Order: sequence, then C-alpha cells, then structure tokens
Amino acid sequence: MYLSAQVIAAMAAEQRVHFVNPAAKRLNKSLGDAAGLKNLGVHMMTVAPGDRSSEYHCHRYEDEAIYVISGRGTAVIGDDSYKIGSGDFLGFPGGGPAHETINDSSEPLVCLVIGQRLSQDVVDYPRAGKRLYRNSGQRDMVDVSNIVKR
Repeated sequence: MYLSAQVIAAMAAEQRVHFVNPAAKRLNKSLGDAAGLKNLGVHMMTVAPGDRSSEYHCHRYEDEAIYVISGRGTAVIGDDSYKIGSGDFLGFPGGGPAHETINDSSEPLVCLVIGQRLSQDVVDYPRAGKRLYRNSGQRDMVDVSNIVKR
C-alpha cells in the first residue's frame, strides 16, 4: 500500500497516554495500520516538549526501533542516557535493556517507531514494578512482587 507524504500529513493523529505512566503522552499516526500491515507496527510519533514517549520498559521477545525524524531529546537505555536528534537510530532487540525516550527540548520530537507484533510477548516495566503478559490479544498485568518463580 502506498501512502504519499500528503496523505500522511493529512492523517489525524491519535492522542495516546501510556496506561502505566500518565506522563507518557504522544501523538500517533499508525502508518502500518493505514498500509494494512499485520505483523509490523510502524508509527509516526510526536512527543511534545516535557513529555515521554512511553513508560521505561523492555520487551522479552519483540524487537523495536526508533528513527528520529526531527527534534531533540534523550534516550535512556538501561543505565545510560544519550542525547538524540534528527537522523539518529535506536534499536532495541527483544530481551535487551529497558528504554524510554524523553523530549527534554523546547520543540516537538518526531520519530518513526517500528516494532514487531508477535502473538505473545512479555513486557517489563521495571520502575513501576509491573509485568505485562500479552497472549493473542489478551493482556494481563501483574505486580512483579507477586510473581512466584518455580
């Protein structure tokens, strides 16, 4: 499916607030959905100054990537922070460290966010002490402190 720059510019952006962190707000245009993609999420995401793209998290199985189109911010990956800007690329393999993107500049941060859409995944939110189990559309959130390892 072809999406012209004019079509993308005219698409309505959806305001999204992360379900774990209400301070994580972004405008989202789902290019992948508009193009009919089933197994790959592709989103044009705009993060306003002072906001975060998501809660600090890591996927156990899904790969995720971010390409910065415009603006500046900070990427937190594990214990490290990186100043990011136009043209930078971030890759997060499944099973890798937790990460988040913060717009700590005075202009919008616009990124292309790409991620797998596996039927099953486990997402950890270490700062929130939560774990999300996703299985074929069902989502179950648990407190990490309640997980019994056997």
